[in-house]
Amino acid sequence: MASYDPFSRGPHPVGVATFDVTVVEGDRTVPVEVWYPATAEHAGQDLDPDTQDSFALMPGIEGMTQQAVRDATPIGDPCPGVVFSHGFAGHRRQTTHLCTHLASHGYVVASPDHVGNTTAEIMSMMVEGMPEDMEGYVRQVAADRPRDASRTLDALISGELGVKALDDGAGMAGHSFGGWTTLTTTARDDRIVAALPLAPAGGHSDTNVGPAQPIYDLVELDWGRRVPTLMIVADEDSVLALDGMHDLLARGESLDRMVVIVNADHFHFCDGVELVHDMMAPLMGGQTKKSSEFVPGAHAYDVTNGLGLIHFDATIRKLPDAIALSERDPKELLAERGIAVELVTS
Repeated sequence: MASYDPFSRGPHPVGVATFDVTVVEGDRTVPVEVWYPATAEHAGQDLDPDTQDSFALMPGIEGMTQQAVRDATPIGDPCPGVVFSHGFAGHRRQTTHLCTHLASHGYVVASPDHVGNTTAEIMSMMVEGMPEDMEGYVRQVAADRPRDASRTLDALISGELGVKALDDGAGMAGHSFGGWTTLTTTARDDRIVAALPLAPAGGHSDTNVGPAQPIYDLVELDWGRRVPTLMIVADEDSVLALDGMHDLLARGESLDRMVVIVNADHFHFCDGVELVHDMMAPLMGGQTKKSSEFVPGAHAYDVTNGLGLIHFDATIRKLPDAIALSERDPKELLAERGIAVELVTS
């Protein structure tokens, strides 16, 4: 097992490309970011600021980077596929630390923008006025998201995204509303054989911030089959409170393991934790601390990247070393890296 290190970057340089995928003909097209293992000629370029990809989140917000090489040459062989779903007011590149980490270990990962519910669109709504029927808006977004995710998986398996995923079972991950999307898509799409919801919405809590009730009503937890699922959540989540995570754990038949990052908040699952947290803090109900008082973002990335890879390697690839690590207490495993977590089981 000494050679298997799920916390370190994998052996492959990572390429990235963007495609438009039609979800509903003539009605709905979404941009999809896809990360994949690239050929050895790109070695080191994904980690070099001079050659890695940079992008603008939206007009006026430029200079963002990700550890991947734009349009690098893919290795050519089909890889296990994973779909990632962003949060409410998020975007397809919000959690590139996980997506590129998985790709460096041999996965092809695709993340759609859930059009109508992205950062740029919500910011525009906040300026121009939020929908009068907010519950109706949330219900429409909830209807769109699982369709976006399954259509993205179609495109991965078919090779439509320039790289081809294996067709014998895929993983899905997502944060916040994307965690809800992970749970609900898994209920509907039996190609998903492993799930990694991060601070998912859908649990009941009186202290949740935002339009939580329709999301609670619509989450689908009766999957009709067993799907290995690992929830990773934050103990001081000021958007989706920890008791809501316990509620999900109690209601979902496949939800039997939850890792709680100690001294973390809702945005510890996004790139640039400290920047994003302090930017969003005024909207978080006044119930949070400064980012400097929480665990460093790098620690949260170790938890998500390492445990997420172990989970997918153990359940999708069925790697013996990953299975052995998945059977260890994550509290002990992360303590070896100086990171505090708790394990909760149903």
